[in-house]
Amino acid sequence: MVSEYEKRIYADYKTGLSTEEVMERKARGLVNLEAQPPDKTIGEIIKSNIFTYFNLVFAILAFLIFIVGSYKDLTFFPVVVINTLIGIYQEIRSKKKLEKLKILSEPKAKVVRDFKEYEVSVANLVRDDIVVFSAGNQICADATVIEGSANLNEALVTGEADEIKKNVGDKLLSGSFVVSGKCYARLDRVGKDSFVSRLTIEAKKKNNNQKSEMMKSLDNLVKWIGILIIPIGLLMLVNQIVVVGSDYKTSIVSTVGALVGMIPEGLYLLTTVALVVSVMRLAKKKTLVHEMSCIESLARVNVLCVDKTGTITEDKMDFYEIKKLDFELDDQKLESMLCDFVYNMDNDNATMIALKERFYSSDAKKADKVMPFSSASKFSAVSFLDTSYVLGAPDVLLKDNYTLVKEDVECYTDKGYRVLLFGEYVDELSNDLSNDKIVPVALVVLSNKIRENAPETFKYFKAQKVKIKVISGDNPKTVSEVAKNAGIDGAEYYIDTNELETDDEFREAVKKYTVFGRVTPEKKRKIIIALKENKNTVAMTGDGVNDVLALKEADCSIAMASGSDIACKVAQLVLLNSDFLDMPYVVKEGRRVINNIERTAALFLVKNIFSFFFALITIIFSVNYPVMPSQLTLVSTTTIGIPAFFLALMPNNSLVKGKFIRNVIYKAFPAGFTNIFLVSYLTMMSYYVGIEFNQFSTMVTIILGVVGLIMLYRVCKPFNRFRMILWFFMAFIFALAAIAVPQMFSLVKLETLPLMLLVLFAALVQPFMYLVINILEFFENRIKMYKLKKGI
Repeated sequence: MVSEYEKRIYADYKTGLSTEEVMERKARGLVNLEAQPPDKTIGEIIKSNIFTYFNLVFAILAFLIFIVGSYKDLTFFPVVVINTLIGIYQEIRSKKKLEKLKILSEPKAKVVRDFKEYEVSVANLVRDDIVVFSAGNQICADATVIEGSANLNEALVTGEADEIKKNVGDKLLSGSFVVSGKCYARLDRVGKDSFVSRLTIEAKKKNNNQKSEMMKSLDNLVKWIGILIIPIGLLMLVNQIVVVGSDYKTSIVSTVGALVGMIPEGLYLLTTVALVVSVMRLAKKKTLVHEMSCIESLARVNVLCVDKTGTITEDKMDFYEIKKLDFELDDQKLESMLCDFVYNMDNDNATMIALKERFYSSDAKKADKVMPFSSASKFSAVSFLDTSYVLGAPDVLLKDNYTLVKEDVECYTDKGYRVLLFGEYVDELSNDLSNDKIVPVALVVLSNKIRENAPETFKYFKAQKVKIKVISGDNPKTVSEVAKNAGIDGAEYYIDTNELETDDEFREAVKKYTVFGRVTPEKKRKIIIALKENKNTVAMTGDGVNDVLALKEADCSIAMASGSDIACKVAQLVLLNSDFLDMPYVVKEGRRVINNIERTAALFLVKNIFSFFFALITIIFSVNYPVMPSQLTLVSTTTIGIPAFFLALMPNNSLVKGKFIRNVIYKAFPAGFTNIFLVSYLTMMSYYVGIEFNQFSTMVTIILGVVGLIMLYRVCKPFNRFRMILWFFMAFIFALAAIAVPQMFSLVKLETLPLMLLVLFAALVQPFMYLVINILEFFENRIKMYKLKKGI
């Protein structure tokens, strides 16, 4: 008995399914919906923000404080709640904003229904639909070709980059994409049953989500802190009760104070919120972010790879003129030959669109065989009963015979024109044409206007020390001239990639040249790999099927929405306005958010460094932990939490260098070590002169506040009006809280001796911190000199 799923409708490619048949299939669930939603639901967002490991720890610590009745030391818990609510709000807000943008960029497909062709959302296709696939389309469901033929690339699903010709009866794998040609295919398996959906589900099971270096570092930091706080907390509690002899209330409050200080509760939230806000800021500029990790890559980009057409120039080609090579051929015959050729080609690229506008005839002949243009072969061809025509790159088609037309070609390429050779082929067409059997007939010359804003954009990147690499399938001389006119630095250094074969040659070439011509899709990928191997962070912009492999290889991939479906699908960022002028803003945004996260993360780590190491000191030397949770709340709020929120939103266009965690620790260590050293010394002096614990605890809190404010001063540099106001306001709030409501933060009025000691130690904070900074810089410079000397 045939199952419901196996009942098929084999409609003709001209007819397609009827409306009733489509509705019946939708009712049975045979719709091409994604196997699993790519984004979290609102419920999942709320759940993931509330039910975290550290929120559980905070809840337990708050419960312990409540049990012992030290209610004023619960001040840390409202901050945790507020942080969680902010995280939920920002993530939901970002989700709604992105959903609106995704509707604009939602992939579409051309489908035959009720004898007509319609454009519908890919998610609205059903099983047995007849879909039209042409160059640039991604195969959206497993299908079988029923009319026409096309060349497909299955690299995204099988890893094999070779083009595969698909004829009637051949299977199409979902996830592959059409390089050239046009075919009608019947959908066999849709939605969760398709090949690409099964791969997606398997990938999600294996949790192969790529995370940026910054997020991996934060995950590791949080993981190890989460592991260490349990044994440290238990040791501290036992030590305070058994060894130090404190009562249960004091011991629990002290232990909670240490553990709260160790947990980077705001750091992970700040990072997530900053990235989410960045995604929303990009969305306002009509830039859709597919992968949040690419924002960090943007901040580190020092090489930007661009194509000529659609990036430096407008995406529209214009016919310029014909240069006859066969002078015995009259103009009318040449016109007729070109009309016959163009008539049989699909207008699936800018060149063919321009030629179809110029060469059109209702009397054109239909070809017996058509070979669509391919980025790999660099030519297209048609065959009739009595003759065959080819059109493509002159140097590629003629090979050793290129010298016959080289002078004529270079008259145009020297001025930045695109030149194609039109010729007759005196043998049967094949993928490997013999140059000796091509009879040159004419040169077809096309122009491509430089985008009005391109020079301004490239001037910005030059100022920001971002190198531009132009990668194009065109003649390298043509591309070089266009790049020069666009103001690209080093555009006079160009190479034909046909001269490059080995990986070593590619690695050397990317160091010397700015313009790469005659680039195939596979060679584009090799150029990106070579740049990365030379320790560059590479961004790639593209819009065509020939860019897909390179986009997948780049650290950050950016597609123009006006380009092919597949380019938009694989890219991490999509410029919905298809305007290259948006690129400076996109790079600025990446740098702003990552620089600010690094800057503010150092503020959080100062507290964590002190709390962790001083907790170990109290265990080893059996002394009271000096900071209460309420005191820590005062210091954290005024020197970390509030200023970090504002600083994370400030402009910052510097290129991000180095490893995230190393950069953050390097910035935080001087203040953290200053805290440990001064508080340790103050602890010894307090025990020596017999200062009461409440007095001592207040002194430590003020010292931590002074160190925090000086660290904030460093982080705010270079000062502008806003940062100056922020710093003075935080200093004022800290002083006001300590003076006006000391009881709220477990502070007491200091007696004469403790006050004198406090003034002395507060005066030592800045010189000691800057001494540590100078020592670090000295050793860092020595290490750099050593590496330079050794060539490391």
